[in-house]
Amino acid sequence: MSIIWDSLIELQDNLIAQLSADGTEIHEPGMERFNQPGWVNRVWSNSNYRRAHIDVVDMREKKKLWMMHVCVFPTLQNDSPIYGFDVIAGASKMTGAFHDFSATVDLEHPMINHFGRVAASLRWKRERELPEWAKAIFSDHMIAAGMVTDPEEVDQICKVARENMCYYLKNVGKYNYTANLDIVKASHNYYAQHQKKNPHTPNVMKSLGLDENDVNAFVQQSLFPEV
Repeated sequence: MSIIWDSLIELQDNLIAQLSADGTEIHEPGMERFNQPGWVNRVWSNSNYRRAHIDVVDMREKKKLWMMHVCVFPTLQNDSPIYGFDVIAGASKMTGAFHDFSATVDLEHPMINHFGRVAASLRWKRERELPEWAKAIFSDHMIAAGMVTDPEEVDQICKVARENMCYYLKNVGKYNYTANLDIVKASHNYYAQHQKKNPHTPNVMKSLGLDENDVNAFVQQSLFPEV
């Protein structure tokens, strides 16, 4: 039994339940290629966010690892930040956990300031240094924790991801029609382009046994699709 895996799967179920209650699940063309044994992708949308995506690779039996990616993009006339959460974990530790409200148009957006207040109350025994591609898109408040083994820290990560999703879904609609469509579109694409520079995500997915061609296509087309 793994307390870490149990906690993360409970978080996965909670986030799916929140998005299913708030939005409409959609079936994106081509996504069926990336729904395979041990690999699940689900996407939602509503009038407040254009795309909410949960990607889970469950290789606990074969590779002793479990990973999840969550990303929510607001609609293209909404200046809200992008919700992001990523984690990869073995049975006894979270190798890395990353969470942010990343700016699109407004670096001082009220939702980012809220995230900053939440993040300021958290402490990690080992913080992760961010590469340049990440510094270009993530907020100064970003949560980046590495080698998390303490059950209290695991609970803290899961709680903040869960509660911030609840906050995000309740508040993102307040900012509809606050921004220029072309400017928001450019900022969303800037975020996606920089995320694609991350070599770690495809390398980990390949190491988990997923087909290299599938992984490369997934990262370019479906993990961070550009508008």
